Amino acid sequence: MAACIDNSTKHYLYLTADSSSCQITNSVCRLIRLCRPSASDLGSCNPIYQYASCANRFDNSFKVGPQECSEDHIWLKIRQEAELDIMQEPILSKWYHSTVLSHSSLESTLANHLANKLCNADLSKDGLYSVFLKALDEDSEIQQAVRDDLKAMRERDPACVSYVLGFLNFKGFLACQAHRLAHNFWVQKRTVLALLIQSRVSEVFAMDIHPGAKIGRGVMFDHGTGVVIGETAVIGNNVTILHDVTLGGTGKVQGDRHPKIGDGVLIGAGAKVLGNVKVGENAKIGAGSIVLKEIPPQGTAVGNPARLVGLR
Repeated sequence: MAACIDNSTKHYLYLTADSSSCQITNSVCRLIRLCRPSASDLGSCNPIYQYASCANRFDNSFKVGPQECSEDHIWLKIRQEAELDIMQEPILSKWYHSTVLSHSSLESTLANHLANKLCNADLSKDGLYSVFLKALDEDSEIQQAVRDDLKAMRERDPACVSYVLGFLNFKGFLACQAHRLAHNFWVQKRTVLALLIQSRVSEVFAMDIHPGAKIGRGVMFDHGTGVVIGETAVIGNNVTILHDVTLGGTGKVQGDRHPKIGDGVLIGAGAKVLGNVKVGENAKIGAGSIVLKEIPPQGTAVGNPARLVGLR
């Protein structure tokens, strides 16, 4: 995988298009180099990624130019972060190669990771991987939503120090992506499979999201534990939901009976929104609040029952 360009003070590492390394265009690969001292000094070296024309350093402010760099820059960054982690913690090498570096696309590694998490003795990993990958490859909306969710997690969760960390370890993100697949099957009338995935997600990630629920892009489930979302709930884009949140029904109505959450809403830990009520764009719901009535756009609701605050 590595090719030495000279034998003086610097070596350059190029990511090549084989089964165990970066599978992107050669023009993109040439932009990336790993700057390090000679091999004898590797033990004390902290590797630094440099970008010839994209950025001076690899951090959260890095923006990929549309003409010079790969369009799928998040997948590229996940791979780069995995390589860096291996250099810093060699014990992670097998883990990262199995989960990330042996795959040629974000869709493949996500399908594999979810299959590993959700399989059991009677539900084969290979079977889940096959159906997950097919759905991901065929649905461009899910593909974009996965990337938007990754960006949301990286930008809005201070605990998410890298894309690869969140992608592999944050169960709120993983449960959301499993739901996207379950919803895909639900829409296709593959009801049994969709409900099975819901059940496995509940068992593995402690989040219960009905496959009929509609979830937008750029959504972040922070922590995720205890989240319950009903069948007719609708969640907009760029929504943040903390743990132990319920978007449920009142138990008094059939049919369309669950909340409708607008774009940019923040729902605090332990909040409950019950019934077919609308929460307007960019509204905020305080932790532990019980919402039974509509919240206007930009509004802030707190308490039990929730009431609007900050209004004049």
